[in-house]
Amino acid sequence: MTNAPTEAIDVTRAQPYPGAPDNWKRFFTFSTDHKVIGIQYIVTAFIFFLIGGLLSMVMRGELITPEANLVDRTVYNALFTMHGSIMLFLWTFPVLVGLGNYLVPLMIGARDMAFPRLNAVSFWLIPIVGILMLASFLVPGGPSQSGWWAYPPVSLQNPTGNLINGQVLWIIAIAISGVSSIMGGVNFVTTIFKMRAPGMTWFRTPAFVWSVLAAQLIQLYGLPALTAGAVMLLCDLTVGTSFFAPERGGNPVLYQHFFWFYSHPAVYVMVLPVFGIFSEVFPVYARKPLFGYRVVAVSSVLITAVSAMVWVHHMFASGTPGWMRMLFMFTTMLVAVPTGVKVFAWVATIWGGKLRLTTAMLFALGGLVNFVFSGITGVMLGSVPIDIHVNNTYFVVAHFHYVIYGAIVFGIYAGLYHWFPKITGRMYYEGLGKLHFALTFIGTTLCFFPMHFSGLMGMPRRVSSYDPEFAFWNVLASLGGFLLGISTLPFILNMVSSWIQGEKAPNNPWRAIGLEWLTTSPPPVENFEEIPTVISPPYGYGRNEPLIANQPEAVPTEGITT
Repeated sequence: MTNAPTEAIDVTRAQPYPGAPDNWKRFFTFSTDHKVIGIQYIVTAFIFFLIGGLLSMVMRGELITPEANLVDRTVYNALFTMHGSIMLFLWTFPVLVGLGNYLVPLMIGARDMAFPRLNAVSFWLIPIVGILMLASFLVPGGPSQSGWWAYPPVSLQNPTGNLINGQVLWIIAIAISGVSSIMGGVNFVTTIFKMRAPGMTWFRTPAFVWSVLAAQLIQLYGLPALTAGAVMLLCDLTVGTSFFAPERGGNPVLYQHFFWFYSHPAVYVMVLPVFGIFSEVFPVYARKPLFGYRVVAVSSVLITAVSAMVWVHHMFASGTPGWMRMLFMFTTMLVAVPTGVKVFAWVATIWGGKLRLTTAMLFALGGLVNFVFSGITGVMLGSVPIDIHVNNTYFVVAHFHYVIYGAIVFGIYAGLYHWFPKITGRMYYEGLGKLHFALTFIGTTLCFFPMHFSGLMGMPRRVSSYDPEFAFWNVLASLGGFLLGISTLPFILNMVSSWIQGEKAPNNPWRAIGLEWLTTSPPPVENFEEIPTVISPPYGYGRNEPLIANQPEAVPTEGITT
């Protein structure tokens, strides 16, 4: 049973639409509107994405030649530490939380999130995390040597002798980020369980909502371990405890268990919402129902369950016992089963469809191709003998970036383009969007694909200088990295100019099926004049049946208007 209120609410009250261009001041306030908070998350995260991208371009500039001749080695170590930290904690997580914040209440027919003030607090902790993390890079004693994973005993060194140094600021930032995400997880799970519209049973709930729920369940069981590990590390560094300090009887490997118990499932926290985006985008632009919708929905929960039992594959080279290696090799490969179910469902959805290659569809297709490739290398790395051989090489860097950038960032772009008219009330420029896709796909392939070859040849990661035999592959990767930096320019131009002066968007420009498309573009403050009553499953393309009671007409099955 669902518990959403059914009374009508007057949405004509003197409150502006949160996506309107002339309403920019609302984004600098402590708003409790889930749509404003969603946009705040997305824009803030993209600013940090640009900062992290600039750091990576400096790194690729260093690696374009075998000699370390651009920045000092210590500075290079700080660059890759901050690049990883920013891209994970300040870009990928927040932007997906922003999309979830904006879309989940609309998709389930709710007025807002369950705890609006808690939602606002969760967001406003993110700028604090960003300030602390950037400060850790600038002040003495930063986390330059310990990496974004902060392994002790290296992270317990305090070269400045000060209580407050860069490493301390970094750890505090990670702990606050964990608190923010835990609060967000409680909010999402409560909203999805308790605020679905009347008639929206679990198997009438959109796949994106299923995937957000699965991701946030991981946050709730995994993040306390990482947050506790960060607090314990902070105590070791500042007040003299000995949780992880080996010279005082601590166990540094224990920290690795705390860290990876969350930090590998964190990949699924990021990729599951992207899976949900794929499941929303493919049916719209193929004009077909999502193949195996129920199985796709359940597979998200299965990924959540299995992902709790895979973390030790990051520790195969950490003196892990043989029996543990075999167990976690099996569970790591097992997670490919529900993931493969999704891939087959998406391919079956696309197959035989009336495809329209909009920018959103292109990014979704590109993300699917990249994800399949990264999945193949992931299964390879899940095998103990291969992982031991390539553990500290660029092969791991290549695999990781194909997942994070090739699949997840592509999915984020697909979602941003797909729902841009709904969020802003404006149409984006399709030509600039396709240019953005072309530059991004070519840049991704050119940057990360060569890393597989240099890794298999034995090039170690986390180095600023290397043997000249790896130079060719590094030149290609650096050129691809620079192209990825350039690729953001048409995206920024498109989003800003379209939002300000783009063609006004109709309520449902893609002729899509879903509750979010049954309200105005952008939606009013409380989303719906009346809470809808859902009477059909989602993705009814070809069935020509209404989604909600008293719907004026079913969505046509032929053509898409823009």
